[in-house]
Amino acid sequence: MESRVQGRGSASAGRCRVCSKAVVGIPLEAGCGLLRGNRYQPPWPSWRGWQSAGRELCGVAAVQLSSKNKAMVTEEHGPVPSGNDICFFGQRSRWGWQGLIAYGCHSIVLIVDANTAQTLQVLERHKASVVKVKWAKENYHHNIGSPYSLRLASADVTGKIIVWDVATGTARCEIQEHAKPIQDMQWLWNQDASRDLLLAVHPPNYIVLWNADTGTKLWKKSYAENILSFSFDPFDPSRLALLTSEGIVFISDFSPSKAPASSGKKVYISSPHSSPSHNKLAAATGAKKALDKVKILISNEKPSAESVTLNDCLQLSYLPSKRNYMLLLYPREILILDLEVNQTVGVIAIERTGVPFLQVIPCFQRDGLFCLHENGCITLRVRRSNCSITGTPNEEPDPDPVQELIYDLRSQCDAIRVTKTVRPFSMVCCPVNENSAALIVSDGRVMIWELKSSISGRNVRNSSSSASPLYSPVSFCGIPVGAFQNKLPDLSLDNMIGQGTIAGEEQLKSSFLQEVHLKFLLTGLLSGLPLPPFAIRMCPPLTTKNIKQYEPILAVGTSNGSVLVFHLTSGLLHKELSIHSCEVRGIEWISLTGFISFATSTPNNMGLVRNELQLVDLPTGRSIAFRGERGNDEPAIEMIKVSHLKQYLAVVFKDKPLEIWDVRTCTLLREMSKNFPTATALEWSPSHNLKSLRKKQLAAREAMARQTVASDTEVSSVESSVISLLQEAESKSELSQNISAREHFVFTGADGQVYHLTVEGNSVKDSARIPPDGSMGSITCIAWKGDILVLGDVDGNLNFWDLKARVSRGIPTHRSWVKKIRFAPGKGNQKLLAMYNDGVEIWDSKEVQMVSSLRSGRNVNFRILDVDWCTSDKVVLASDDGCIRVLDLSMKPSCFRMDEQDLIEPAWCPYLLVPRASLALKAFLLHQPWNEKYSLDVINIDYPENENIKNLLQEQLNSLSNDIKKLLLDPDFTLLQRCLLVARLYGDESELHFWTIAAHYLHSLSQQKPAKPTDTAILQEQLVNPLDICYDILCENYYFQKFQLERVNLQEVKRSTYDHTRKCADQLLLLGQTDRAVQLLLETSSENAHYYCDSLKACLVTTVTSSGPSQSTIKLVATNMIANGKLAEGVQLLCLIDKAADACRYLQTYGEWNRAAWLAKVRLNSEECADVLKRWVDHLCSPQVNQKSKAILVLLSLGCFTKVAEMLHSMRYFDRAALFVEACLKYGVFEVNDDTNKLIHAVYADYARSLKLLGFKQGAILFASKAGETGKELLMELKQPKDEVTQE
Repeated sequence: MESRVQGRGSASAGRCRVCSKAVVGIPLEAGCGLLRGNRYQPPWPSWRGWQSAGRELCGVAAVQLSSKNKAMVTEEHGPVPSGNDICFFGQRSRWGWQGLIAYGCHSIVLIVDANTAQTLQVLERHKASVVKVKWAKENYHHNIGSPYSLRLASADVTGKIIVWDVATGTARCEIQEHAKPIQDMQWLWNQDASRDLLLAVHPPNYIVLWNADTGTKLWKKSYAENILSFSFDPFDPSRLALLTSEGIVFISDFSPSKAPASSGKKVYISSPHSSPSHNKLAAATGAKKALDKVKILISNEKPSAESVTLNDCLQLSYLPSKRNYMLLLYPREILILDLEVNQTVGVIAIERTGVPFLQVIPCFQRDGLFCLHENGCITLRVRRSNCSITGTPNEEPDPDPVQELIYDLRSQCDAIRVTKTVRPFSMVCCPVNENSAALIVSDGRVMIWELKSSISGRNVRNSSSSASPLYSPVSFCGIPVGAFQNKLPDLSLDNMIGQGTIAGEEQLKSSFLQEVHLKFLLTGLLSGLPLPPFAIRMCPPLTTKNIKQYEPILAVGTSNGSVLVFHLTSGLLHKELSIHSCEVRGIEWISLTGFISFATSTPNNMGLVRNELQLVDLPTGRSIAFRGERGNDEPAIEMIKVSHLKQYLAVVFKDKPLEIWDVRTCTLLREMSKNFPTATALEWSPSHNLKSLRKKQLAAREAMARQTVASDTEVSSVESSVISLLQEAESKSELSQNISAREHFVFTGADGQVYHLTVEGNSVKDSARIPPDGSMGSITCIAWKGDILVLGDVDGNLNFWDLKARVSRGIPTHRSWVKKIRFAPGKGNQKLLAMYNDGVEIWDSKEVQMVSSLRSGRNVNFRILDVDWCTSDKVVLASDDGCIRVLDLSMKPSCFRMDEQDLIEPAWCPYLLVPRASLALKAFLLHQPWNEKYSLDVINIDYPENENIKNLLQEQLNSLSNDIKKLLLDPDFTLLQRCLLVARLYGDESELHFWTIAAHYLHSLSQQKPAKPTDTAILQEQLVNPLDICYDILCENYYFQKFQLERVNLQEVKRSTYDHTRKCADQLLLLGQTDRAVQLLLETSSENAHYYCDSLKACLVTTVTSSGPSQSTIKLVATNMIANGKLAEGVQLLCLIDKAADACRYLQTYGEWNRAAWLAKVRLNSEECADVLKRWVDHLCSPQVNQKSKAILVLLSLGCFTKVAEMLHSMRYFDRAALFVEACLKYGVFEVNDDTNKLIHAVYADYARSLKLLGFKQGAILFASKAGETGKELLMELKQPKDEVTQE
């Protein structure tokens, strides 16, 4: 009978820092690795009931420890509890810009590398379940003073927030306001002023802004309703939306310096379920027609009591792909709201038989949505291009046309098998590339799905498909590339699919674009442990004799009958053996490569069970029923004990006498008689007749060896030829001649009497009986080492017997039932591990005193299920929270540094390097002016760092994928593309946005210079390849205008009240669409109070002329209206007479900077628009606003490249400034004059100094030589040491 052997993916491996003082090997609070189990979880709860449902998520299998066999420091983890009151999906997990995934698991936070699917860190400091984790943003310029760092905030159900330095595993600060669960928290994304600001929702209705570096509270604000979550506007740091129990509160005056003054604008939202048309959404006609009939969902009035409000809303989020859009997630719908008119403009509805949503993550680079469904399926939906909304000419006209935002399903991954205990837990998406998603499952699996694109011919596409085709983008890494140039389409979402093409321009499609299809591939999998409880057993200890064969292996018996075997040095899940059909109760090793495990089924009505005893050979996975056909309908096995020489096995039953078996032959030596006392505890003696056994073995080996030697010479001694055959003959001779040593064991009966039995060969003899000790209760366990015998009883007493001195000493521990006692391995090591109902103690049996203690409810919140010794100075604990921890003798946690790990597979994470090394690696990847061609071999360059740092840099370079290496080594890969690629590799948000916009405008503006504006090729390229609309105001004017017109068209179609109609008319007037605006104004009903005003306004708009008197009159009226607080109306009148430039000035005067920029983009010519935006830049650079990063991006969009270089240099962004100047010189966009040359020399000189600081001397010399007079002194300083060496 053989068991099924199932291979598992490897867990992560690492090592813990070991210092002379700090205890070696502690629960990897800082991450020495985990294996997570799982707990019972009932069917998937509604989000509101999440707090009371079975709430655990099993973590990944990951064991990490320190150097090889010397110090094992590991923690193996179990499930993650859900939040307390209201928990939104995805809040307890986060994929950071740093490329790492963090998720809460009970009171522990795990850090997983997404590329290699390895657990890199485990953070343990919370005392309660973690409910939120958030990575810090990387939206700032990095240098020695502001290095790349791994900062993470985690919050638990008791309201404690811990800000971590993940690389070192230490807590930077702890924050506590109330003792209630944190509902939500976010790092502020605008990081020009400060990178340490964290906004948190403290129940029931407070938002508090914290300095996460010092733990200081900056301000606190309360609101009328309970706050469930919030979302920052990604386009405006002063805007914030709070999801409350009754509606949404929009805050427009958020500021880090002071609390919002107003209580915000409150709107109420009724769920689609309250609408009669909800059932139609899932009808055969689909959501398209039904959406138009959905009643108003957003209003300023509180909905009636019978309607369903936000109680079943799962999530609220701004869309990062376009301004003023928001999504609301319901179980069966995703609503897209246009906040300019507060109206639903799109819905993604699930059919009746469809699988409900759990979570959605909106994309930034493209207007797409990653959706998680209840069956664990992840889908990607991308908004259909606008050309398909109106239909093609060949289609019959729709009698009831409905314009809306339609998101087509483009790809979906496989679903998981959902059971009562296996459910999807949350989904996270890569924020840098948006081409990967990770699914965290309640059984501990982390599944990493990656999007892949494939080019397809036009004939492949199904013509009947309603979804418009997706096309590949024109550019790669910001620069248009030809068909034969080297590129990596799957680098990011915006490199996979281009923007939606413009309606009616089919020629552009065929000329420039290729149709692509997307699919999900599973590229990473981390496996977890099944349900606790666990039975654990470490393999036989390391000795001088087995040092060559020894591997530290831990066997974990699980509740589902399988045994997981972990290699603790590498962290590899070696094997999963499906051996039993019921819960594994115990494991005993019989060699380094074999063990015996037993399992017992649930008792029947008579209290009898089915016992399973299996002998497993680890290398082959072969499993043998050790007791043959025995085991059905008998009392349960209580324990099994293998003798010290691994010859015999004692099997102890609950209400049945014990059995003695021969391990080597699987034969029963003796089954005790019925009147034999039932054993309550048993232990084999460590002393045995080993000398006698060795003599017998040696004689048998010699005899067997002589038979195989073809010689008549009488052998007087054991010769070399005989010795060489001993190993071969050993097993055969011992089995055939049944050679065995005498061993003995002791056990206690129910009356407390100690029995001593001897076993030799086939005989079992009763040697002696010792009367019970009156001070002891019923004996529960025995441990024996050397001359020390220790007994534990049901009352928590420990009795130490010194057999040599014939004295005993009883110690009352007052800890109740002693469940297990075990001596530590190692000669002369008298440490003793004692397990109780409420914890564990370590004793020194020589001194008879306690060394350390761990008590449930006092030191820890979990209950210990099983214990064992890992090494002579480390213990392994299995607990009821599904964790298996390895601790040292002090049983206290300690720090763990991620940069001192030995990973199975190297992980790309420059954040783990010291600041100088990470910046040096970045400079090496970006720019190698000291090399004739690019190299990825840092060893060969003159980099004056110690060898260890150079080796770490080389390891990071080696861990890059072959595709990335190919790009970096490509001579045609331009500097701008290289800067963009490295920004993605580093997860540097600030650099990514800067270089994306810089590459776009440097290329497009340099192309316009020599060519005529009407050049067809350039015009076509601009039409197909504009800057993405996610950059909003920074886009080209024509593309921005087009987007705004499409938006107002959709608003016009969706309007259903007078307020919406009025807002649409106002927008149309500002956009210059006067005819359509007049039509809307004339729709006003005669019963409406505004009927007269709207009619007059329509007349005015129709009759207004550009003559002098009317213009001056209207301008005078507009000015008076603005002065009297009617800013919007005055601006409209100015736009009517083509005075939009004056309107923009008024808007800026009154602080409406964003509105002024919007109006300039849609109404003014390029020169006037540039003037307005330059005034905005001055405002952004002012000390009160301090948004210089945004100001630089605006200047880039205007083509003010010299000013950008000046600002970068003044802000001391020397590396970015120098690379930008190099790119500008290459594209010829700088005007050559003295001022420009002076700027270039200053930039190069400062960059040379920074390269010198990083240790790249060759590069520093090159840039110093480019810096002219400014760099002369630096150049001499750099060359001086070399000259001195030459003179010597």
